[in-house]
Parts: sequence; structure tokens; C-alpha cells
Amino acid sequence: MEGMAAAGRATSAPAGQVIEYELAWPGAPKMLMPMMDMATMAADPYACCLPGGGSTHELVYDRNGGTVFWVSGQMYDHIARIALDGSASYFALPKGSMPHGMAFDQQGRLWVTFEGLGQLARINPDGSVAETIDIAIHAKEVNGAFNPHPHGLGIGTDGALWFTGKLSNTVGRVDAARKVQHFVLPTIGAVPIYLSAGPDGNMWCTELGSSTIARITPEGVVSEFAIAGNCRPIAVVRGPDGKSMWFSEEAGGKIGRIDMDGHIAEFPVPLTHRDAILAGLAFDAQGNLWVQQYISPPAFGPTGDDYIVRLDRALTTAPAGDLWNVAVNYYKAPSQRTVMHRITQGPDGNIWFSELGLNRIGKLVL
Repeated sequence: MEGMAAAGRATSAPAGQVIEYELAWPGAPKMLMPMMDMATMAADPYACCLPGGGSTHELVYDRNGGTVFWVSGQMYDHIARIALDGSASYFALPKGSMPHGMAFDQQGRLWVTFEGLGQLARINPDGSVAETIDIAIHAKEVNGAFNPHPHGLGIGTDGALWFTGKLSNTVGRVDAARKVQHFVLPTIGAVPIYLSAGPDGNMWCTELGSSTIARITPEGVVSEFAIAGNCRPIAVVRGPDGKSMWFSEEAGGKIGRIDMDGHIAEFPVPLTHRDAILAGLAFDAQGNLWVQQYISPPAFGPTGDDYIVRLDRALTTAPAGDLWNVAVNYYKAPSQRTVMHRITQGPDGNIWFSELGLNRIGKLVL
């Protein structure tokens, strides 16, 4: 379906080539085992990240003049720096750190969540650790220190560091003075995943387990907005209109828009396979929305093609559920079983994405 339009008005997609760059993570298995099936992943959303499978996660760059990407290899206790030609340099981190979330702060410094150690780490340009912040929950109720398993990482509009406590049902904030605060999400079993700063100065978070979007004020006041059905929201980003946040639904097969008052509008993404699910999403400089679609990988047996999907910027003003005037274009990945994870427009103007399942970085040339 590459270069073909679907759902909306018939238009031809711009010519685009998808290129993959393989990452040779130190300590990674040379041959990856088949990924888990959907039932296993439902019980453990990150079963695919266990040893024997791929573990290439986040993909970020400094938007204030950066020209290289940084990527986390969670199960390998490494991060990597990726040049625009796909070449990679690898940097070892403490054993058991399990680096995952990554973000550049307002001073252009790279931060990483150490999910295995319950820390946030600031990374020097040479890949070494400049500082760590203990963000464990210290309370008598947990008989000492409890690792909240910091997963997603975001930067508040005031410069504070925010993280999702994936296994503690919390969202955390660290201010410039390194004061750590934990805010409990009202819904039990929320499984907070990603979070991003909104135009209202609050943080917006996806709750994978409860199919809910949460809004957290800098003071820690939490509001939750439920999405219909078991849709499993994944990524959340700020909309180009400066008035909304947009999110992807892994199991719902939809893109959602939520305004600052919590009103939700959903748009079904035409899927190419009955087992297709959605992953990361990002807006480009023109306001078009890009989302990853991949086949939920079975442990064995046949699978299907994975795609990068482009929805025309007309989506941002479309009525809820209406793609009639929205061109939708598909760009096929060279490989199958990619388990796509993150996506962004790079400093070169191309669309870059991570393939967790295959330990690869992809680039769609625009």
C-alpha cells in the first residue's frame, strides 16, 4: 500500500523510501527470538522486552540545534548515539539500570530514566553519567524504599522533570532543587506509560491499563478522562493548534484528540490487517500526523507488513470520527515483526522511528 491513499479523498502519496539501520547493541542476542503473542502481551504489556527479544526503545534529539539521535537499549543497559547516516556509538550504563525514557531539558541536557534502579540520570555528551537522582518512594507503608519503575520521561513547561511510575500507579515530578514528589493516580491498575507537557502548563499522561488520559497540574492535582472501550492509549503529544493533546490507541486502532477541558474526539485509522495495532505518533512541521502501525507479533506462524501511516493535516480540524477529507497514506517497512515504538521528525526533515522488536532504527525519506 506504499504510496496509496486510503479512507478519505483519493490522492497519491509523496514518493518516500523507508530505510532501516540495524543496531549492534553490546550484549544483545545475535538472533532475536519470536515475539510474544497478543494474549501474553495483554497480561504483561512489555513481555516483548524480555531477554531474547529486541529492546530498542526511545528515540530523541535536542530540538535546539541537535543533529544526532539518542536511543535507549533497555535490556542491554546501554544507550546509543545515532548519526543521520545511521551509524551508531554505544555507551554502557550501570548494570541493572534498564534505561528507558529519554528527554532533553530546557538547557539542552539529556536525561534518562533508570527503570531498574529507580533513578533519573543526566547524561554527558560523551555518554557518561553526569548525575543521578533517587526517585524511589520512601514511606513507612512500603517498609523502606520502593522503586516506582520510572518509564516515560517528560519536561514540564517550567523545566521540571516528570516521569511515569509504571508499577506504582504514580506520576512523579523533580524540580530544579531536586525535590522529588510522587502523585498517585486515582484509578488502580492505571499503568501510566508516557507523558508530555500541554499548552495549559499541565502534564498529560496515558494510562495503558485503564484506557484513560490523565491531566496532572504542577501541584499534583490529577484529573482523569476515560476513553470508551479497552483501547490501551500509548503515546501522547501536543497538537499543532496549541489547544489540544493527541494520543494513539494501541488496541483501539484510533487516534484521539483531547482538549484542555478533557473532551475527547476519536478518529479510526484504517488498518491493513486484523491484528494491526498502533504505537507512537508525532506531528511534522507542516501539521501532518504520523503514526506507527504494526502487526501484533505471534510467537510462531505467519504475520504481515508493518507501516508508517501519514494523516494529512486536515485531520486537526476534522469532526470527530470523520476522515472523509483527510488523506491517509501508508509507507511499508522493509521488515516484518518490527514492534514499532517511537517516531519523530528528525533534524533532517525525515521521519525517524524505532523498531523495538528488531533492534533497528528506521527512516522515511521525505
